[in-house]
Amino acid sequence: MRRRDLLDLLILAAVWGGSFLFMRVAVPEFGPIALISLRVGIAALVLLPAAVLRNQLPAIRAHWKPILMVGTLNAAVPFLLFAYAAQSLGAGFLSVANAITPIWGAIIGWLWLNDRLPWQKSVGFLIGVFGIVVLVWDRLNFNDGGTGPAVIAAISAPVFYGIAANCTKRFLSGVNALANATGSMIAATLVLIPFALYTWPDTDISFAAWRATILLATVCTGAAYIIFFRLIANVGPTGAVSVTFLVPVFGVIWGAWLLDEPVTLPILAGAGIILVGTGLALDLFKFVRASHSPSKQDR
Repeated sequence: MRRRDLLDLLILAAVWGGSFLFMRVAVPEFGPIALISLRVGIAALVLLPAAVLRNQLPAIRAHWKPILMVGTLNAAVPFLLFAYAAQSLGAGFLSVANAITPIWGAIIGWLWLNDRLPWQKSVGFLIGVFGIVVLVWDRLNFNDGGTGPAVIAAISAPVFYGIAANCTKRFLSGVNALANATGSMIAATLVLIPFALYTWPDTDISFAAWRATILLATVCTGAAYIIFFRLIANVGPTGAVSVTFLVPVFGVIWGAWLLDEPVTLPILAGAGIILVGTGLALDLFKFVRASHSPSKQDR
């Protein structure tokens, strides 16, 4: 992996780890639906000029039905679930819960698309699920004021990411990634706008909440997609998805540093177990070894 690719990986992890922080700041004032509607709507405006310049609008129009489905499953629903969970759960917890996403992608691909799931990936999946159990064990309180519903929302969101990833593979294979991303953001915006108008807050929104929302949309969604696509082009999908290892690190750091969130033993233990499971499920350890092996040109 080149130095520039490694820098992109670190920037992307820091940015995506920060997305949970911004949700924590903005969601108390906007509410989940209005916040996520703004997130995807502004992100669509960020991505749209690039799509126009690269002549991707015809591709979006030609594949609007699967793009609408992917936009709903990959943005509207999981973003809403995380925003709902952010009302009572910390950024560190949410970033760790999100780390299970690649495992759900692998298991859903096995069930739906008959993708191979070797024993190593199966073991990785089971380890990842165990990590989720460790993470949420002390939070599953369904009494009045308990965090149980928020926990269920947080660990359900990655399932939709996994479904969306396989929908993309099944119905949008060969479609430019920028067209997919731009179309998905537009689709998610169209799906959420009616609900956002109905639930728009009556009170004034503070500058801090607006700032967090704009950063969430422009940096953590729009700009992050561009970096992610560049990584896919440079190091391939497996290398790009290795960002999963780093996002929880930054999510926990941002939450502890900027919001004074406690870093508990279940969060640390759950993160470690989930990341080991993800590494096995995606064979990322092999990728890391290969990326550090000297090439013929270096010898």
